[in-house]
Amino acid sequence: MVSAVTGPLAGYTIGVTAERRAEEFGALLTRRGATVRYGPAIRIQPLADDTELLAVTRRIVAEPVDVVVATTGVGFRGWLAAADGWGLTDELLRVLAAATILARGPKARGAVRAAGLVERFSPESEVTEGVLERLLADGVRGKRIAVQLHGEPLAWFLDALRDAGADVVAVPVYRWTAPADLGPVTRLLDGVVAGEVDALTFTSAAAVTSVLRIASDAGRLDALLDRLRGPAVAACVGDVTAAQLVELGVPVVVPPRGRLGALARELETALPHRLPAQSNRPGCSSGPVPPGASDQR
Repeated sequence: MVSAVTGPLAGYTIGVTAERRAEEFGALLTRRGATVRYGPAIRIQPLADDTELLAVTRRIVAEPVDVVVATTGVGFRGWLAAADGWGLTDELLRVLAAATILARGPKARGAVRAAGLVERFSPESEVTEGVLERLLADGVRGKRIAVQLHGEPLAWFLDALRDAGADVVAVPVYRWTAPADLGPVTRLLDGVVAGEVDALTFTSAAAVTSVLRIASDAGRLDALLDRLRGPAVAACVGDVTAAQLVELGVPVVVPPRGRLGALARELETALPHRLPAQSNRPGCSSGPVPPGASDQR
């Protein structure tokens, strides 16, 4: 006899649109009893051989920066690995060691320290907004600031620094594109529209952008938004990720801290409040974990 699935999310089906950390997040949800469907909405492309990253690195070596913002561990490590391939490691490390380093969260902080460097500040919130608040509070006018991007352009962050008088150098270590195979995310969105998926989760603004574009191209955007405005729950890891959905009138669940565990806990409260669990929903089998899903924050 097979025992019934138990946990605060038992009877609910939750969609995961992330590529990065999808397996980790899915495990957090399944341990709480949820059925998980995977539909990665973006694909992260490293830029180790990218001419733009090489040009930016040479510029920083030639014209040292005052401040460096490390936003992700994998991105910061990737930048140093690329510099090593170009024979620029020693020069880049000298510049970074002389600069004031701010790390967005523990993984970025760990990558900074693994390189033999020391960060000056890392926000307790572990979100980019916390880094910006500290920079603006300290004053950035006349300073050169290198910002390691994390697959998104972070235009709002860069513009805020420039408006405050900083000379900003964006460091594009990797960028996102639409997934090579649209099948999984298309099936996930169809499941939301059909009422088979109770919550759709997002861990980056890029994933929101991609989902909206994919739904629009398929002629399902209005139906998707109607469902997310109704019984289905849209859950985002932070306010920046949620912004596009909020502008479209979608009520979004956002945890007090930008962590996957906090997002999973928030769903424990939000889902039962929005709709009752249904353990026999059609099409509730878990989808496969996207190949290559890994922790890249």
